[in-house]
Amino acid sequence: MDRLHFFTPVRIARGQGHPVEEIDSVPEAMVFLRKWPTGRRGPVYQCALNCCAAAMSGKMSAEEARKAFTGFARITRLLDDDMALPLGGPSMDTDNVYALRR
Repeated sequence: MDRLHFFTPVRIARGQGHPVEEIDSVPEAMVFLRKWPTGRRGPVYQCALNCCAAAMSGKMSAEEARKAFTGFARITRLLDDDMALPLGGPSMDTDNVYALRR
């Protein structure tokens, strides 16, 4: 696997009538971010862009950039609902979710 590929793709949902888009690498995330409207580029956008640029230059891992891009997608409400749920679904005990993420 290429060092710029994500272990798990980030699923982007633009709304009803649009297919879910899977972003599975840093270069794909960069393309998505560069197409983002200029007037909607705030600090979370800038953080995601900076992290992706750092990953492209080898200063950050692809997974760190993925986390920043996922945060951007969540804040902008583009993150697919399936990805927004904690691991194991909504009924899972939260103590176990945090244990899995360590």
